[in-house]
Amino acid sequence: MSVVAERLNRIKASPSIMISSKAMELARAGNDVIALSAGEPDFDTPDHIKAAAKRAIDEGKTKYPPVAGIPELRESICEKLSRENGLEYSPHQVLVCSGGKQVIYNALAATLDPEDEVIIPAPYWVSYPDMTLLAGGTPVEVATDPGNEFRMTPGQLQSAITPKTKWVIINNPCNPSGAVYSSKELEGLAEVVRRHPQVWVLTDDIYEHIIYGDTQFATMAQVAPDLYERTLTMNGFSKAYCMTGWRLGYGAGPRELINAMTKIQSQTTSGACSISQWAGVAALRSDQSFIRENNAVFESRRDLALSLLNQTKGLSCRPPKGAFYLYVACGELIGGQTPSGDTIKNDADVVNYFLDTEGVAVVHGEAFGLSPFFRISYALDSSQLEEACMRIQRACAALTR
Repeated sequence: MSVVAERLNRIKASPSIMISSKAMELARAGNDVIALSAGEPDFDTPDHIKAAAKRAIDEGKTKYPPVAGIPELRESICEKLSRENGLEYSPHQVLVCSGGKQVIYNALAATLDPEDEVIIPAPYWVSYPDMTLLAGGTPVEVATDPGNEFRMTPGQLQSAITPKTKWVIINNPCNPSGAVYSSKELEGLAEVVRRHPQVWVLTDDIYEHIIYGDTQFATMAQVAPDLYERTLTMNGFSKAYCMTGWRLGYGAGPRELINAMTKIQSQTTSGACSISQWAGVAALRSDQSFIRENNAVFESRRDLALSLLNQTKGLSCRPPKGAFYLYVACGELIGGQTPSGDTIKNDADVVNYFLDTEGVAVVHGEAFGLSPFFRISYALDSSQLEEACMRIQRACAALTR
């Protein structure tokens, strides 16, 4: 008899983490591998943030923190949301977690009853459906149109809602597509949500500051203040502040919801790392100019990868407006023959072919709920990015019909 719970059979391990781990294992074994699979900035955490963490250690701020977060960080988050998003929250409406992923899971675990549904536009971040399943709910995937830059329309949202719908998740900017919803587009979705009082909005804003050109960021509670009491706004420090390993995220929402999420956290992880929290205070209350500087680098890398991949046989990609990914269409490669005689049947085969023949790790579109595509992260050195794209060009050119 297996010791593993039956509910674990409903979910799978994170595909992006698995591919990144495989790439690291190959590299450790001496293989020449370039990983474009991880959603992680290559920039180091800024020095002033690291200095704040060192001060916290030296000052003995190393004890158990409050479950919901240290008061100073919760206050800083409220200041940030007011300053940047026009949203007013009290510290009691904020929960600090060990990463943004925990915010989302706490929310789903605290609110989903069996058969409750969560609407998830595809392509989506790989963990949304599985966290929904683990929390006992049912993911309802909505395939978006590349012609609409992978943004869910109000009509699609309306068609997906049933009496069992509890949440709709909006990731803006989106991982993996880089799609950005404008204020007008969010208002269109809000108009649908207003018709269904049982539906809540979980907005994942983790890529808020990684946005290009004259594109403007907006978030649901800001655009539709009448939905404030039905919206959980999630954000964190991993992407814009280059703090992936610090494991620090937060959610802001109605007090009843935050209390329920805090109850779950009190019986699972308890409070997030105290040192990371003091670093978070420094991140939010200090100069933000480095974010713009990093974005300029990301944008140049985006343009480089776009140019090279759009010149590649069988591939095409639209320019994303945010995040640091390209979601590359590879349907023309399906049916191709590799030099070893294998047939490319799907985007998972494309990904395996790139890794096996050219040592380039990317993530297949099936993992994000929409095929045939693959995702690359351009959050790495431009020279390595260029080399990886050239290798992909070579692999695609070697396929025959």
